[in-house]
Amino acid sequence: MPRRSTPDAFALQVGARIRELRYEMNMSLAALADASELSKGHLSSVEHGLAAITIGTIARLAEGFGVPPMYLLTFAAEDERAHAAELLRHLPQSEVRKLRRQIQAQVAARK
Repeated sequence: MPRRSTPDAFALQVGARIRELRYEMNMSLAALADASELSKGHLSSVEHGLAAITIGTIARLAEGFGVPPMYLLTFAAEDERAHAAELLRHLPQSEVRKLRRQIQAQVAARK
């Protein structure tokens, strides 16, 4: 995978998000590299915004974290929907289902 000499702004933002999730899940760089089947060097380049990130890399990282890929590409500080998704990520699946049903009912009532 090509490596940049200077970070790309969006790649740097995604890399920071990946590092944030890794720290939150108490994973070392090596543990995430193993879980996502990426090299530590490539993962380090991704976290520093120096690697060209592919859809495959995003999918492998999401699998390594055990989350949907959208969580790697959304930034709670920038968007209310992303903020809501980030809060949902911390709830048990049963609570997420309840909230989805409530939201679904509200959306249906507006039609």
